[in-house]
Amino acid sequence: MNDRRGCLAGLLQLFLLDKLFDWLQKNIGFGRGGCFGFGCGFILLIIFILIACGIITNTDWLSLF
Repeated sequence: MNDRRGCLAGLLQLFLLDKLFDWLQKNIGFGRGGCFGFGCGFILLIIFILIACGIITNTDWLSLF
């Protein structure tokens, strides 16, 4: 049995990830102070890219460890 999610589920996840990213950037992102000397916005951007790639390619990152 193939238990892959459909296209709409992936689009919904990307939409929700985008809204979460926008909210986090507005509250703690670029120009809002620093984390570890180079800004929380950069950290959020890297996390966003990893999660978006995981959604697009349907990769379960936790199964890799």
